[in-house]
Amino acid sequence: MTSHALFRDDSYLTTCSAKIAEITEDGAYILDQTIFYPTGGGQLGDSGFLENSKGEKVIIATTRNDRERGAILHIPEETDAPVSGFAVGDEVVCHIDWKARYKFMRLHTALHLLSVVLPYPVTGGQIGKEEARLDFNIPDPSFTKEELTSQLMSMVEADYGVQQRWISDEELDANPDLVKTMSVQPPRGSGKVRLISIGDIDLQPCGGTHVATTAEIGAVEICKIENKGKQNRRVRIRFAS
Repeated sequence: MTSHALFRDDSYLTTCSAKIAEITEDGAYILDQTIFYPTGGGQLGDSGFLENSKGEKVIIATTRNDRERGAILHIPEETDAPVSGFAVGDEVVCHIDWKARYKFMRLHTALHLLSVVLPYPVTGGQIGKEEARLDFNIPDPSFTKEELTSQLMSMVEADYGVQQRWISDEELDANPDLVKTMSVQPPRGSGKVRLISIGDIDLQPCGGTHVATTAEIGAVEICKIENKGKQNRRVRIRFAS
């Protein structure tokens, strides 16, 4: 069962109708289509709830991939109460926690800009609701938080458009420099790879959710630069207060 990932085409969908295709032994819901982004690429999985025709709800604590089946697992919140009124074949409405998702989108796009400010190999990354970070291999760091924040915000305020397009696996193999991350490889398996472009300043494979323009990111700042090894520097960003 392959779940149709609606968020790949429209990150701004907050609700959608779906059919329950399967309920796993441990209680996870697999839907024929979904707007819930599954944990991956450093971005946390979406939370929210499923609602049936009677108005009954199942709270979804997080979402993750079942890569063997190509399915997206909607993990319900742990509870002692049995979940009734939800069965295979039922129609439900998906509702994501939009407030949290939108923060993920803004920070994720900001990290792409950070990789432009710091054009070094990326060794890791993580996106939370209030803060995000990238790890870089930087031989000789000679910058300050204030300098990086100024460069980052100039790109945010330039209001670049953020768009997506698809290329084949073969095209990506022929252009390996598109991949900036050393630890996380772009999602494959369907024969095509999604690229995210930001104006004419950045183009890289990414399966995550993003805002439509950099101005939507809002005010962010470099809050910490950490030394994680001989050349490894962890750069943290957060929403500016």
